[in-house]
Amino acid sequence: MTTSDPQHIRSRDNPLFKSFRRLVQDSGAYRKQGRVWVEGEHLCQAALTHDLRPSIAVFSESFWPLAQDELAQAAIKNVVLADALMAQASGLKSPAPVAFVLDLPAAAALLPDAATVILDRVQDAGNVGSILRSAAAFGFAQIAALEGTAALWSPKVLRAGMGAHFGLRLTEALAVHDLAALRAPLLVTSSHQGELLHRARLPWPCAWVLGHEGQGVQAALAERAALALRIGQPGGEESLNVAAAAAICLHASAIARG
Repeated sequence: MTTSDPQHIRSRDNPLFKSFRRLVQDSGAYRKQGRVWVEGEHLCQAALTHDLRPSIAVFSESFWPLAQDELAQAAIKNVVLADALMAQASGLKSPAPVAFVLDLPAAAALLPDAATVILDRVQDAGNVGSILRSAAAFGFAQIAALEGTAALWSPKVLRAGMGAHFGLRLTEALAVHDLAALRAPLLVTSSHQGELLHRARLPWPCAWVLGHEGQGVQAALAERAALALRIGQPGGEESLNVAAAAAICLHASAIARG
């Protein structure tokens, strides 16, 4: 692949720079543009590890001469932003010197028998990203996000996911009836009822349903669950953070799978 000479941008009025800022500042802009903003060397390297190639690689002016060939030659088009503009485009308190603009993956149909995590209106971006990391770590290949869940490809979720996105099959903006395509049994958790997780015989593959931070799993899904489970909490707290609960449940499934 041949990379052309970089385009240098020093004006905040440049249309391409404005499109970058929209991707960073508007959590749903990726749906309108069909592109995703991936910021920082770690996430950029993670994308390359999964054979994802950016349409545009963006560098700060001071970093461009220092960029390793793997980053500098990753995209057909390189853009070099004045350092002040890179800071304005960044979604980080300490701006990263490099970012990729990736094409948004095409919407994927649900795989009926894949080990799945269902996100039922989980609204906090940090929670969603953390759950995606746990899903990737414990062998869950598919994420099914219902309407009302934080935008999966938003910059905040991407940062919290730490590269997990690139190894997962992600489907979002689903309605409850769309989950009829799944054949894997649904598992739900509750703070106060159901069989204790550590005593249960867990099926594999399965689909864990993780609910809204305040309201939990909606009734329409709870009624369809093959198992309702609770996490033992000898410390007596009312409930766990949904991302913490997800890590415990997904790990339990991975252990039961063997």
